[in-house]
Amino acid sequence: MADLSESYPLHECVFAGDVKKLSALLRTHDVSKKDKHGNSALHLAVMLGRKDCVMLLLAHAAPVKVKNLAGWSPLAEAISYGDRETITSLLRKLKQQSRDQMEGRRPNLVEALRRMGDFYMELKWDFQSWVPFLSRILPSDVCRISKRGASIRVDTTLVDFSDMRWEQGDVSFLFDGDCKPAQALTVLDNKACLYQRVRHEETEMEIEDEVDILMSSDVVAAQMSTKSITFTRAQAGWIFREDRKEMVGAFNSEFYAINGMVLESRKRREHLSDDDLRKNKAIVESFTRGGSSGNSMGPNALDVNGEPVRRKSLPPPPECRLTWEEYILAPPGNHPCLGRPTMCKESSKSFKATVAMSMDFPLSVDMLLNVLEVIAPFKHFSKLREFVEMKLPPGFPVKIDIPILPTVTAKITFQEFEFRDDLSPELFQIPPHYIEDPMRFPDL
Repeated sequence: MADLSESYPLHECVFAGDVKKLSALLRTHDVSKKDKHGNSALHLAVMLGRKDCVMLLLAHAAPVKVKNLAGWSPLAEAISYGDRETITSLLRKLKQQSRDQMEGRRPNLVEALRRMGDFYMELKWDFQSWVPFLSRILPSDVCRISKRGASIRVDTTLVDFSDMRWEQGDVSFLFDGDCKPAQALTVLDNKACLYQRVRHEETEMEIEDEVDILMSSDVVAAQMSTKSITFTRAQAGWIFREDRKEMVGAFNSEFYAINGMVLESRKRREHLSDDDLRKNKAIVESFTRGGSSGNSMGPNALDVNGEPVRRKSLPPPPECRLTWEEYILAPPGNHPCLGRPTMCKESSKSFKATVAMSMDFPLSVDMLLNVLEVIAPFKHFSKLREFVEMKLPPGFPVKIDIPILPTVTAKITFQEFEFRDDLSPELFQIPPHYIEDPMRFPDL
């Protein structure tokens, strides 16, 4: 027992609420260390409602984007506990840490782009769903990617795609590796002749709006389980079966069946009222019937002064009576409840999918990952990047099926690629007649 206590001194301080000792220990101990349950000291501080400890740990750069053995982050636990100030602080720190991480990788990324040959590439996206009527209204898109030096241009008709909505238009994303980080990424609205710098920091109102949405929605942890995934050669022919080989665009390709692809989804809703549950159910039902694709989950009510009515903190759960010894001696990942009793719904869905690999494609997977990292802030590209990071069969994935949402799958085809040394510099610049509109794309 003594060994376990000595192994996690930060956690034990948080459990005792000893802020003074915690402050002293943070000078010499790893703030990111996890205990046997996968909880960081920040996890415990949030679940136990130790707000002073939370703020102290955040001030010492405690990581927010970490998960315990149950698959939950400190932010998820904060939403469950329901203290608005804590949720806001964690959300701000999460966004700051994500920016810092990206900026740390930026010099190497820009250098990798410079070393890569200039090219033009086309990706076709076809979205499909097993939900009745939904496939009829899902978008499709041919995405055009041009790369010159340390600059990338992406032309697409799909502006945004998320759980409750998508937005289509005629847009271009410009990344300029030679610019300062705050000016590196720009989005163009080619119909309205407007442009917007993709901001690195949200306004106070945007943060507060996001907190309202978090506090009134399910806490969702969805991940593609990759441990059980295997690849087997896809077969063709009715009588004489043989390995399936086809041309994808101009590229000879070998097809593989992806086995064991499972999307695991878990939802927590102990922080939601009956009214929240009714509203959220109505939104989902409207969406799956092919109704409005607008996001109705944001804050709508205004007070007498025209200001948004903000979600209030929940009454705290009963104070935890658990001792440190009872917590740390519990079986790994199965400790007694520390905060609000959990209401969790788990589901898993298996996907039948294929991937076509080509040895002829001129781009390497590593090169593609560098390009996707630049445009990963756009949700559907981040999903593609996650898939390509898997251990794939030999070659380049010229055609892929990947789950984008629990109800939606995307079929992505790399239908054209050519190295080009004649791409005009003007293609990667904001047209001079475009007007800046900082709020044209509010979610970017």
